[in-house]
Amino acid sequence: MPQYKAMHGEWQVVFDPKSVTLTCRHKPSGAIVEGVLSFEATIRDKPQPCAFDLPRDMVRDRMAIIDAGGDVQGYLRFAAKAGALRILCMHRAAQNYPGLLIFEGTAQLAAESFACRTTPPAQSNVVQMATGPADSALNDSIFDIAKDTVLRFAGDYVSLTTTPGTGKKKPTFSVRMTARPEAAAGCELVIEVERDYYRSRYVPYYRPLDKKRLPTAPTGWMSWNVYFDQAGEEENLAEARVAAKYLRPFGLQIWSIESWQDNSATLPVRNFYNLSLKAYEPQFPHGMKWLADQIRRLGFMPGIWTAPFGTGEEAFYKKHKSWFLHDATGKPMSNWCGNYVLDPSQPAVRRHMKKMHRTMARDWGYEFFKIDGMSGRSKSYSAHFFERPEVRKSFRRKCNNPFDLCVRAFRDGIGKDAIFLACQGHYSGPEVEHADASRIGADVVAANQPSKWHNVLAQAKWTLNQLFTNNIIWYCDPDTLLVGDYHSIDVARITTTLVALPGQLMFAGDKLGELDSERMKLLQQSLPVCDVRPLDLFPIFDMRPVWDLKVKRPFGEWDVVSVFNWDEQEKTVGFTFAELGLPADGTYLVYDFWNRRFVGAKQGGYSAHLRGHSSELLAVHRATGAPQFLSTDRHITQGAVSLGDLAWDEAKGALTGRVKVVNGAPQALVFHIPDGFEFKSAKADCASATEMRPDRTLVLELMNDETASVGFEIHASRT
Repeated sequence: MPQYKAMHGEWQVVFDPKSVTLTCRHKPSGAIVEGVLSFEATIRDKPQPCAFDLPRDMVRDRMAIIDAGGDVQGYLRFAAKAGALRILCMHRAAQNYPGLLIFEGTAQLAAESFACRTTPPAQSNVVQMATGPADSALNDSIFDIAKDTVLRFAGDYVSLTTTPGTGKKKPTFSVRMTARPEAAAGCELVIEVERDYYRSRYVPYYRPLDKKRLPTAPTGWMSWNVYFDQAGEEENLAEARVAAKYLRPFGLQIWSIESWQDNSATLPVRNFYNLSLKAYEPQFPHGMKWLADQIRRLGFMPGIWTAPFGTGEEAFYKKHKSWFLHDATGKPMSNWCGNYVLDPSQPAVRRHMKKMHRTMARDWGYEFFKIDGMSGRSKSYSAHFFERPEVRKSFRRKCNNPFDLCVRAFRDGIGKDAIFLACQGHYSGPEVEHADASRIGADVVAANQPSKWHNVLAQAKWTLNQLFTNNIIWYCDPDTLLVGDYHSIDVARITTTLVALPGQLMFAGDKLGELDSERMKLLQQSLPVCDVRPLDLFPIFDMRPVWDLKVKRPFGEWDVVSVFNWDEQEKTVGFTFAELGLPADGTYLVYDFWNRRFVGAKQGGYSAHLRGHSSELLAVHRATGAPQFLSTDRHITQGAVSLGDLAWDEAKGALTGRVKVVNGAPQALVFHIPDGFEFKSAKADCASATEMRPDRTLVLELMNDETASVGFEIHASRT
């Protein structure tokens, strides 16, 4: 039987009616989808497999669907428009019976591609994330990061399962799609390639994040949100010494200096001497190079804040008056960045911007740059300011994209290896091409005010609506993680989760010496940042109460799920396992991280009655029926950054694994020993203690005198 071959839009389609194999190739993107296409009719309540044949009439662009008696009962067609290929199944005239059109096969796109969701659901309480090649039954697409291309599947049911690639080999995705005919309307499956997914919708300057240079989101500390403009070299170094003891061993990397410029003792920023590189001597008597050297001696990378679009220094303005913007009357223009704002259309101005940052990088030794005044919501910030017609009229030279020229000057100044945080950075702007990270919202606190609930809520909103850019074009910075006692421990746990669980930039911002051990541990449990990517590749503007991080490692997979009560009043919050994209018929072991308790084996779903402004952070594991790992208190991802190996050997009755422990810090591993097993013993390559609890959980406490990967063994026998 001859094959059906045709070009449909951008798709080459080859279908063999005898073997029912279908191959679809999209040459522009490199996408290949191939597998078996079948149709099963239900006639008189009995399923009846149907065959395909080349057309038996003169209509050559469709294939015949043949029943068991050899009669044509419907038609199969392929149709396309550009990158969308439709596989259509239609009844023949008066025939009206149920059936199922099924495609089962594989898809490949590119080496840097992963399964995700690009079609926003009509309603959902869940936001999805993943670390490792984890899958979700909610996924409908494959995304190629390098080429900004989506391969999307649509039908009544879509399932994608990842087989990771090795070396240069592309990952392979198992695909199952089904559709049911609806009366004479028939049904369809759709395979669609959408190129320039981010670029055409959200990010016109799309550029993939350089993961080779910066494999995970930066971590650090900065003073502004508790010290504001009062932290000098003495305060910074005192805090850094605390951090060197309690946070650097866990993964804190950067120590970033704020409000250091001359005349920066008090707000507003527009009064600071931002352009002359003079430090404010009363607070920084030894200068900024000396401070960078001291920071490095404490084991941190030096970072610095700049606001280089304007100045409050009248002497600098008078000396370089031609560099600045003036209105029609000759009055200097001003905004948040300065009482005098630079004219970016002038090459001399941009050379000064570049020279400033080169001095800070090369001569002073700073390696992390938080460059402020970039964007916001009004003309007070540079991206908006430079777009205003009255400002453009004041440019000395014709300049179509002044903000882009500024950002380029900053990157040229700091060099290609320095870390560039755009504050605020807009994913719709040119800073995407040059910045490594972006402050995704305003300051998380008001000036000289402690953090309040509405600040935490704002931090959550910023995270949700820009999470789809994190770890794809840059790392999102939701501002500092504040866990001090101005909040209840419930709220401190919420802000810890919303900053750290999605794998965002994690900068601490508290007075570290004033934190008790419980709140210091929240910071430790956020370090290092887990390599997390979004699975929902679209902005989310509703306050979803369920955040689901899917973890997959070569030795296992589990979900870390946070349920939030955003309201002041008590509330029940929960989810079904189907809502998490997990098999609905499974039994799942649920462990409550914050309260250190085993919730139990659950079917169908889980719900919790939460106090106002509180949360639960859960580990959700598919029950195996054998002894298995549940959680560790080392990190909020509960094993994703510390667990190195795990395996159950039925013959030996042993659960073995490796875990990274931090010098001098106790770590508790929690296991479940199910009914039908008797715990025998446990041991580890370091100091350890065990506790078998009545709820069938085993706690293994580890302690080591150096940071290392240590092995452990749990022995249990069947009863």
